[in-house]
Formats: sequence, structure tokens, C-alpha cells
Amino acid sequence: MSEVRLTTEGIRYIALFESLTGARARDCYEDIENNRLIFVVKSGDMGLAIGKGGDHINRVKRVVGKHVEVIEHSEDPVEFVKNAFHPVSTKNVNIVEKDDKRIAYVEVLTKEKGLAIGRDGKNIEKVKKLSLRHHNIDDVIIKGCTP
Repeated sequence: MSEVRLTTEGIRYIALFESLTGARARDCYEDIENNRLIFVVKSGDMGLAIGKGGDHINRVKRVVGKHVEVIEHSEDPVEFVKNAFHPVSTKNVNIVEKDDKRIAYVEVLTKEKGLAIGRDGKNIEKVKKLSLRHHNIDDVIIKGCTP
């Protein structure tokens, strides 16, 4: 488990997020390039973070003026990677040690591979950054599979 370092701005965003949603956030990653904030909430707080009909998350979006994404934390690195890829359905996640690096091999349905990668690779980059911050996973590699 790695130690997550927050910027002063990140701490402010977490305080705002928690006061608007009631959910407890473990991390806030600001993706300046894509104008979005990614919050990692404590396990079990996902429903609270989103709110009925998306009320809470939409309130946060309006206040910060950025796109907001929420990922549920898990102490299990395999589960964390699966959560980070949501709504893409991951078939299998395998974490291997190779040349002193931890690599997560993720199998997704071939038809969802584009969604897993995202436009200009923004989704896979999000997963890579958060996996490194929370579970010392150095790389995430997507493989397509058939149902």
C-alpha cells in the first residue's frame, strides 16, 4: 500500500466534497488536462457520494465547475482496479511482479476496449495514476477478450 500525498488544493476539494455529499473521500486527483476531479471514496460510501438521482455528485460539479468522477476504494488491488474501470465490465485482473514492477493485466470485452482506454487515453491514464497512488501498481495493460 502506498502513501497518498495530497496537495493543499486536493485537501480543499476533499473538504468541499465531504461537506456537499456526506461521503468520506480518501483521495482527490485533479486531472488538469481533462478539467476533471477524481475522488476516491471509502468503501461503502459510493451511494452517498452520488446521492439520489445523482443529486450530490451534480451539486459538487456545479460548485467546482469541473467534471467529477468517483471511484470506490478497496484494500484489495484487484478490486480497486475493477472499481477504477467502472462502468467497463472487467472479466479478469491479474497483478504480476515483473522486473521489480507491479503490472496489472486487465481483460475487458473487446467491444468495451475503446471505452476502457477512453478518448486520447484519458481513462487508462486515470486508472494507471490511481493504481500507482493507492497500490504501487506501476502499469496497467488492457487485453481484449470475447464474452
